[in-house]
Amino acid sequence: MTYDRLVCANCAAPVNEGRCPVCRANRERLQQEGNFLGGLNPMTLIALLAVLIAAVALLAHQTV
Repeated sequence: MTYDRLVCANCAAPVNEGRCPVCRANRERLQQEGNFLGGLNPMTLIALLAVLIAAVALLAHQTV
């Protein structure tokens, strides 16, 4: 999830604006996490899944 869509429970403002200390802390935490899969868009994830399925199918076909 990206922080540009989150709303702060403390000040009810978007987290990416960083209006209060809670927003700023959460924004920094989300920026530092750098999740590999969390930063990918859904189409990229679907493409990776399709490649993985094709690789498994190819491997299964070769072992038969």
